[in-house]
Amino acid sequence: MRIGLLGTGPWAEMAYAPALSAHKELDLAGVWGRRPEAAKELADRHGGLPVYEDVDALFADVDAVAVALPPSVQAPLAARAARAGCHLLLDKPLATDLEQGRAVVAAVQEAGVASVVFFTARFQLAIEAWIAEQAAGEGWFTARAEWFGSLFDDGSDSPFAASPWRREKGALWDVGPHALSVLLPVLGDVDNVAAAVRGPKDTVHLVLRHTCGASSTVTLSLTTPPAASGATVELRGRAGTTVLPTSDEGAVPALVRAGDALLAAARGGHPHACDAAFALRVTELLATAEGRLTG
Repeated sequence: MRIGLLGTGPWAEMAYAPALSAHKELDLAGVWGRRPEAAKELADRHGGLPVYEDVDALFADVDAVAVALPPSVQAPLAARAARAGCHLLLDKPLATDLEQGRAVVAAVQEAGVASVVFFTARFQLAIEAWIAEQAAGEGWFTARAEWFGSLFDDGSDSPFAASPWRREKGALWDVGPHALSVLLPVLGDVDNVAAAVRGPKDTVHLVLRHTCGASSTVTLSLTTPPAASGATVELRGRAGTTVLPTSDEGAVPALVRAGDALLAAARGGHPHACDAAFALRVTELLATAEGRLTG
């Protein structure tokens, strides 16, 4: 499958370009970026790939596209690519605007293309196996999910710290998708965002009620002191207590497996669990939480 890469920033450089280049069944066929000079630099670092100035020309030359762009840029381009017949490997969040997210799902459905959204934890082997095991169980009573990052700490040297959309939307939209991507397949959909409260800086606390009857609390932050950062999910129910396993897998091997998932969905015609429709549901829940934030 010939695949094009949209985006030239740190995430494209650190994750998408290496993963797509390493994939045995995906042929990275070209790069498009909003800054042509950055696209050429990225393309040159990965074997002199073709650089496209016209994104529609790239869509016409490939079978699929991978998108490493801010959500407000990703969504309209993803819908455009789907309408051109391209399968989609997208990043989270799908969008931060509900109408843009819905347009992506509509385009995917109308064109009959496959879509996979890269929720990192869902493609890490140990975590994927843990989620499947817990989802097969019953009797969950409550859950606690915490995603503490130090991206915006004063001492941060992360290349993502200057990201305008992360600065604007904060932890709710950046790491919120990670937490929901783990909770939803185990506890089911959320039928009530019961509370959404602001904490220090960009920290938010959510209380959710799930369709299975269980409740969950979610705490998200990108301004945590480094010594206190980390992520955990704890489930409590009839089987006792279980905690999300740690994973030392980086983004590249997880993205390679996301590429496998896209190929399987395209060939088999069966939607992947992390498709655009699932990502839209995550977007809807985040938008609801954002609208209810107090404090």
